[in-house]
Amino acid sequence: MKTYSTKISDIERKWYVVDAKDQTLGRLATRIAMLLKGKGKAIYTPSLDTGDYVVVINTGQVRVTGKKGHDKLYRRHSGYPGGFKEFSFDEMMAKDPTEVMRHAVKGMLPKNSLGKAMLRKLKLYAGPDHPHQAQMKSEKEKE
Repeated sequence: MKTYSTKISDIERKWYVVDAKDQTLGRLATRIAMLLKGKGKAIYTPSLDTGDYVVVINTGQVRVTGKKGHDKLYRRHSGYPGGFKEFSFDEMMAKDPTEVMRHAVKGMLPKNSLGKAMLRKLKLYAGPDHPHQAQMKSEKEKE
């Protein structure tokens, strides 16, 4: 019996639309990361990007539990003296709600070029509308 090895030509990518309205940030991010990695597929291979495309709508209505709204902090540094910036969850949601979801999902993906490729398949939108309906139709018509 031979061991099956997944080839790039064997990978079929699907599109999933996920509604983030009134869902908990971390629990939703883990499900999205699983879809991006392709861990639910029988052909999953850790060294290949076997995952699917994920479109997340209503990221502006995602919620967190407890006092994380003002206690959870997002930090970054520009690399220059005095370049440290710190934002709370509420400030980030007011500024750009898609970055909160991107940050949560990115932390659950591999920290290498494979993880970057997976993150490129994540499409985030603050509202209920997204432009990927026409793209999905055109891909189906090609088949």
